[in-house]
Amino acid sequence: MTKKQEEDDIMGFFDSITSIFKKSPKIHYAKSQTVDLIELKKNPYYIVASVELGNTTTKSIITGTNMDTGTTYIISKDVRMTRDVRAPKKGEAIFGRTLWGVELTKEAVSDMVKEVLIGALNKGNLSIEDLHFVVRSTGVTAGFASPEEISNMIIALADGCLKAGIPPSKMAPAMTKNQLPKPFDKYTLMDKVIFDGAVTGVVPPTGKEVVANEMEGELVTAGIKVGAKWTEVDFRNPCMSIDFGTTLAGRITNDSKPYANVVGNLCGLAGAIADAIAKGSGLVNKNKGAVLDIKKEKGKVNKELAETYAEKAHKYIKICEVPKDMERFGTVPVNPKSAEKAGTVLIGCDVGENGSDIPKLEEIGKKIMDESNTPTLLYTLDIVSAEITKKLVQLANNKGIVNEKSAIGITGRAGITGNKPKLIIEKLGELNIWEKPEENIVFVEDGLALGSSVMARCMNCLGTPKNPIGGNRGDKCILGERRKWQKQRGMIK
Repeated sequence: MTKKQEEDDIMGFFDSITSIFKKSPKIHYAKSQTVDLIELKKNPYYIVASVELGNTTTKSIITGTNMDTGTTYIISKDVRMTRDVRAPKKGEAIFGRTLWGVELTKEAVSDMVKEVLIGALNKGNLSIEDLHFVVRSTGVTAGFASPEEISNMIIALADGCLKAGIPPSKMAPAMTKNQLPKPFDKYTLMDKVIFDGAVTGVVPPTGKEVVANEMEGELVTAGIKVGAKWTEVDFRNPCMSIDFGTTLAGRITNDSKPYANVVGNLCGLAGAIADAIAKGSGLVNKNKGAVLDIKKEKGKVNKELAETYAEKAHKYIKICEVPKDMERFGTVPVNPKSAEKAGTVLIGCDVGENGSDIPKLEEIGKKIMDESNTPTLLYTLDIVSAEITKKLVQLANNKGIVNEKSAIGITGRAGITGNKPKLIIEKLGELNIWEKPEENIVFVEDGLALGSSVMARCMNCLGTPKNPIGGNRGDKCILGERRKWQKQRGMIK
């Protein structure tokens, strides 16, 4: 298979996941809406590029937000497999590895970032000049051993953007209204409030970082809030975001005002669980394969067998509050003591201890294919993810940080594909938290990229009070309350 065919397969996978939602009207699924160049030129669109290097895929997604309406659209995207990061060259220092052992150097990562960013620009017929801001993030923290390694990754991402031609000014917030490009200077609220670290009405936890992928959790929460605007679900505070990437990310917020607090964080393994079962099936490469590589096949699903093997898989899957003495959980660096000081509950998902029982999941994948077919394997993965979601929400509810007022938002390949949304709604309905669970649950495509778009706007105080993202469910914009709060603290006059 050529690299072009592989990229087309990846894009085809993400484009095909919405077919089930047409048959299920109760599922609120926010598929990325697109906008054409003619529309972009006619109206005030704030254009942001998101660059994310994850354990499985590396993406650059370009979004545009209409500043008159506050609606965000996808302009273009380029998605590649992270396993295709070039091998280290002589003299390059390996600073970390992905969850599946792909070696990373600063130079190799920056080359990949440059390629994927330019790829997204080319696909959208855009130039560097068309971009107003670039946000960088990484999900590759599970294989890291120290803050220095994470710091090297952040530097590598920045270097890649610079290599692509992005000026530093487009990666840092404006300090004054005059530094914003026209016509966005007239949309900024800098003369009313200042950026104080709150993104979509949520202040970050205080103290030391609770979990290595804290920024990922912040971005996906913001992104689901943006994506939910395409649905009937008001996904604002209080809420719980769950990102089913290769590793688990997300956060839980309360309904305090004007800003909500982070009362819970998620960490550990997510899509890696499905990937492990897929690797054992023989349908993908044993070392670096992923569910994304499985070719769709027609065939009857043996639901009874799928239920049986999903139950067996969950014997090895551990979902709990992260013990206070842990430094890693689900392979992700964590700091439970900092979480306790910050008043947040740290909830994790692991397979054995730091992935020690992943070979057991691989054995399950082999047994499924010995007894059945590919559709049954994929349906098993759907059940496994749905059950993980149920256990995460149930634990959060037991801890008193999710209740009937909370909205649940899900993004990431292992949470929104196939039959997962339908099964997740059914599973969460069993918890009896909501009278109508489907009205409080939303599934969002490209959550992290959408989060990057709103992160850029928050940093530049580009709000849309008529269509608020911050604040509480069913409530008005919090601009006035923010002004009062900042005045009381001498932050503004």
